[in-house]
Amino acid sequence: MKKMPLILDMDPGIDDAVALAIALTDPEFEVKLVTAVAGNVSVDKTTLNALKLVEFFNRLDVPVARGAAKPLQKEFVDASYIHGASGMPGYEFPAVTHQADSRDAVSAIYQTLLNASEPLTIVATGAYTNIAQLLLDHPEIKSKIKQLVLMGGSLSGGNVSSVAEFNVFTDPDAAKIVYESGLPIVMIGLDVTLKALVNSETLEQLAKLGEPGKMLHGLITYYKDEYAGGKPLHDVNTIFYLVHPEAIKTKKYPVYVCTQGPAQGATIADTQNRWSNGKTNALVGLDIDATAFNQWLIEKVKQMAAK
Repeated sequence: MKKMPLILDMDPGIDDAVALAIALTDPEFEVKLVTAVAGNVSVDKTTLNALKLVEFFNRLDVPVARGAAKPLQKEFVDASYIHGASGMPGYEFPAVTHQADSRDAVSAIYQTLLNASEPLTIVATGAYTNIAQLLLDHPEIKSKIKQLVLMGGSLSGGNVSSVAEFNVFTDPDAAKIVYESGLPIVMIGLDVTLKALVNSETLEQLAKLGEPGKMLHGLITYYKDEYAGGKPLHDVNTIFYLVHPEAIKTKKYPVYVCTQGPAQGATIADTQNRWSNGKTNALVGLDIDATAFNQWLIEKVKQMAAK
């Protein structure tokens, strides 16, 4: 089976941690690089958390690079009220024994793309600051990007304002650059992730699945993002989409990002074709098979525990 090569740009963060755990251990993926960005917590903490997970799963072959410490223009505000002061509370990880890559995230992504034998998928589950800076610094590298699979955005209302989702709101200027890049984009936003709730039955099963299950159960149990029926592991939906696109209902839309005012961070789809002349720039997730998502999550953690 040919593995799917990936670059993961993240801000771990509890839901990022679950996504990274699956990507590092699933034989369907070949993780070429992990880059960290400020988001759920500071970039120093998100970088450290990525290193913790790479060591936990004995994947020291995967480089981790530190990225942007703040958005392109906007003041940085984290989400430690959701993810805790460290970003990954709920499990006692040992002290890391290796360091982040000497390259910054943009340089590491650029060189990884440049040296790849085929275009790569970039999965971005934090603010898109690193990706936007890559496109600003190296616009010629677009041909080496197969697609951007983005956790973020919403067509139906926000989670940090009435209209804005956290990742886009954290750096709306970066999101605007990304959505105007002309690259193939898959938007996995709140329209999907707030339906794919991890229920109590799934959480109980995770606790029984060896040390990986214990670790993930600890993180998810601490997670302060809760809705009736369970907890949304937003970022994990991007990984699920890559292997089970049939389980997520999608539609192509022209998506615009608002960078100023009370709608800052909003992702607006021109559903009536008033502005876009029939052109689209994103495949937008609208719904998901939540039962299939929970079953897949359990199966992935079983595979981790069996290694």
